[in-house]
Amino acid sequence: MTQTKKYIMALDQGTTSSRAIIFDKKGQIISVAQKEFQQHFPDHGWVEHDPHEIWTSQSSVMIESLVNQEIAVEEIAAIGITNQRETTIVWDRKSGQPLYNAIVWQDRRTSSYCDQLKKQGHTELVASKTGLIIDSYFSATKIRWILENVEGAREKAESGELAFGTVDSWLIWKLTRGAEHITDITNASRSMLFNIHTQEWDEELLELFEIPKAMLPEVKSCSEVYCETAGDVLRSKIPIAGIAGDQQAALFGQLCIEPGMAKTTYGTGCFLVMNTGKDPVKSQNQLLTTVAWKIGDEINYALEGSVFIGGAAVQWLRDGMELFDHAKETEKLAMSLPDNEGVYFVPALAGLGAPHWDQNARGAFFGITRGTTIAHFSRATLEAIAYQVHDVIKAMEKDAGEKTKELRVDGGATANNFLMQFQADMLDCEIKRPQIIETTAIGAAFLAGLAIGFWTKEEIHALWNSDKSFKPKMEDAKRENLLHFWKKAVERSKNWVE
Repeated sequence: MTQTKKYIMALDQGTTSSRAIIFDKKGQIISVAQKEFQQHFPDHGWVEHDPHEIWTSQSSVMIESLVNQEIAVEEIAAIGITNQRETTIVWDRKSGQPLYNAIVWQDRRTSSYCDQLKKQGHTELVASKTGLIIDSYFSATKIRWILENVEGAREKAESGELAFGTVDSWLIWKLTRGAEHITDITNASRSMLFNIHTQEWDEELLELFEIPKAMLPEVKSCSEVYCETAGDVLRSKIPIAGIAGDQQAALFGQLCIEPGMAKTTYGTGCFLVMNTGKDPVKSQNQLLTTVAWKIGDEINYALEGSVFIGGAAVQWLRDGMELFDHAKETEKLAMSLPDNEGVYFVPALAGLGAPHWDQNARGAFFGITRGTTIAHFSRATLEAIAYQVHDVIKAMEKDAGEKTKELRVDGGATANNFLMQFQADMLDCEIKRPQIIETTAIGAAFLAGLAIGFWTKEEIHALWNSDKSFKPKMEDAKRENLLHFWKKAVERSKNWVE
């Protein structure tokens, strides 16, 4: 590594914004640029993004991150990419034009089709091969929907004219001007088409979902030099050397590299992932078995519990309900009350994820009285995030056979000290927040840096440091009472859509 190559750039393409973050050799953030993009809700339960806007927002922040700190593009040693998973884009190989908007992971339009598959008895087939539960969350049914509903799409797909990709594939296609159609094993493992045991696209699943194999990208490891950028966006050819879906990137960024280590990312959703080592662990408690990462020939697996609506609930209060101007106001509002005063919120705005997996649940507030205020709504929403994480962790503890002693946390909502303390109280375990909470981005940076020798594994291990710990303070009786009413609220929100 030459002395002129000082930095790694991470592209963190999320559900509500695109970011570029530049890290130095010490793992410190040198520059950040972020741009939000529009969310489209064309029908009930539908969520879409404009693929062009994903690309333009991501390419613009790449440039902005360099300009902000006057960093020369020649100083970037490599690029690592992490992305919102499951979000599905299908485009024309020749023109590069998307056939339809990106169908976002939160989208529920294929729920009834998923119910049909379950009734037809395909649950065990899908679970045994992919580690996943049949749900509209994953990419396969979204691809099929595009092929069935966009005129001429199926014919083009069968003749090899179309490409499918999650957002990582789309960005690499654009960064290489269509020269590379690839993904990594973590994103592939979230498609419901990838056999996590053979590490290949599965012919039987492709037949089940009626998806031509010619559409699919080549599957790579998480840390290798895949290709170089075309040189048009940054006017220099830079190696792309790391890819991982956002939750796997965060697990790696939190250095949960030993079996049994776990983290929760508080973003648009909340995602708890536990490293289970070299062998996949089949969940008995409605969790997902997934690929954690693959480096060289070594693969690590993980258990995952997905909460669909985490920080997005706060965003909804801000933008949809217009209760306040800034998300950070919720901390002060929540702490203005002695407790929740009986108000609970089930944020099933896109159904319920693990461990409930109810596509037909919908959001609801309970316990509202004439005395209920914005403060109650704010507190109930923050508490709901913690309750959902509690439910996932308890399911995970049953699979793992032991109680969680420590949980590493990351994501934007971890800056909310009320939420973090309440989470520690609900779990009755210590919460550790790292100095660098951008663990998703640094995970992608670590993977890219390892591939080119920018860091060694030993150097990366030395870079994780705790910023603050939150220890439980709540009495058992109070915790049990709060959880009693939370569970009661969840049950009443289930199966709302008939």
